[in-house]
Amino acid sequence: MEKIQRVSYTNLERNFQEVERPLTNQEAREESNRCLYCYDAPCIKACPTGIDIPTFIKKIASGNMLGSAKTIMSANPVGASCARVCPTEELCEGACVLNHSTKPIMIGMLQRHSTDWAIKNEQTLFEPGTTNGKSVAIVGGGPAGLSAARELARLGYEVTIFEAADKAGGLNTYGIVSFRLPQSISYWEVEQVERLNVTIKTNTRVGKDVSVEDLLKGFDCIVLAAGMAHVPHLGIEGEELEGVYDAIEFVKSTKSGSLTKDFVGKRAVVIGAGNTAIDGATCSVRLGAENVKILYRRSEEEMTAYDFEYEFAKQDGVEFRWLTAPKRIIGNEHGKVTGIECIKMNLGDAGQDGRRRPIPIEGSEYVLPVDAVIKAIGQTRHLELIEQFGLQHDDGVVQVNKETYQTSNPNIYACGDVVFGKGKGDAMVVTAAQQGKLAAYSIHRQFTTVSTGR
Repeated sequence: MEKIQRVSYTNLERNFQEVERPLTNQEAREESNRCLYCYDAPCIKACPTGIDIPTFIKKIASGNMLGSAKTIMSANPVGASCARVCPTEELCEGACVLNHSTKPIMIGMLQRHSTDWAIKNEQTLFEPGTTNGKSVAIVGGGPAGLSAARELARLGYEVTIFEAADKAGGLNTYGIVSFRLPQSISYWEVEQVERLNVTIKTNTRVGKDVSVEDLLKGFDCIVLAAGMAHVPHLGIEGEELEGVYDAIEFVKSTKSGSLTKDFVGKRAVVIGAGNTAIDGATCSVRLGAENVKILYRRSEEEMTAYDFEYEFAKQDGVEFRWLTAPKRIIGNEHGKVTGIECIKMNLGDAGQDGRRRPIPIEGSEYVLPVDAVIKAIGQTRHLELIEQFGLQHDDGVVQVNKETYQTSNPNIYACGDVVFGKGKGDAMVVTAAQQGKLAAYSIHRQFTTVSTGR
């Protein structure tokens, strides 16, 4: 991996360019010809969206790039993003039969090669279906909402997405670091959906800019795919100080081009050890931070970040302090962060979520001198919005039928992060995309059954 330029602000923009080099045409052909094209391909079963992986790879080998891209994107409406962010070593590549002999096919890189071709050649991959007279409102334009919209539009529905941000794409547009997923990739996926005559109303927050009542009255069906909200408070002294950041907003600012000199030569700590925490840490390095530490109150074994994200952070020089929790954030007379008081932890018995509870070790406090603190301890739920819809939920986790994604209101479906809770699955982009598809198919079955009287 190319060494990060830490000291000069002039290098910051380059530091945020995509890290992974794409395959050349020759490399892609050679790699695709390694595939055994298994009849009962385990890689397909390992993909949450069920992409026909041997077929798209075979089409690369034969030079049918359009057919390859369509095979990918028909199964996964955000397949270009997933080619970059999926934990392929745990999914398709982990299931590849060649793991037992040589090395697995580079499925993720081949998927990127195919979708990059479609992007470069400005392909429109799908057409809208014949209008059926039904309308669907989708709350949230992230991976789940876009996937539901894409499938519904192909089935002939009039679809409107209500998105609170400036641009649609959700996590893919704003929440994953640019050097892993450039915004241009997410924008292309959004455009593919828009070309199916889907209306996307950005800067429109449901419950504020448009009422829940208007959606219930104005549409035949609703899909709630609002994702999650901001990072919660740590609940410790000093959170109001200058230099304390919400990790989601922090990553978003780097993706929006708001590069800052504030981190050059500074010391930063990130609280948490999930994928967003890793993003916050590696972004800090690329913004010029001299030293970056991740503090996690549990052990390395309990961290929730993907293995490849963890290895990436270590290569960037990020330090990890396990079994360490923040106790208070320290500031100077000007209200700026100067340090963080930490306390060491032990792991006790498992809680209701199955994870061992961290217990403070009395008298183990110590202070780290820091200039910035980035909070990455999960995200809060859109509780107020969920309650405005009157949906059954468990502390903000919308309750759905696991097969149909139908909520307690039969005309409202939910998918993506709003239905994920602790210990209830991996909140991956690819999983959200599949849930959006399944919700769309359930809606279609509902209306088809009603129209046929069956």
